[in-house]
Amino acid sequence: MFLPKYPDNPTPPPAHTHTPADPAPVRRSLPALSVDHKAVIALLVGGVVLTALLAAVAVTAVSVAVAGMVLRSMLRDHHR
Repeated sequence: MFLPKYPDNPTPPPAHTHTPADPAPVRRSLPALSVDHKAVIALLVGGVVLTALLAAVAVTAVSVAVAGMVLRSMLRDHHR
């Protein structure tokens, strides 16, 4: 008596069906990478040199700042 009435026609097919362009994509592996011990040494030496240069710049900046403060203090005392 209280049964639902279903439509006579089935559900319509989807408007777009997905079809892959290539059936199976080919996976290409990366070429083998050989790391030479000379390259590692060169990289380490370059890192050490760059770190030393950065430290030298930092020390120079601090020394110039201290020298400027000392000169400013001496000139202020001289004008009094």
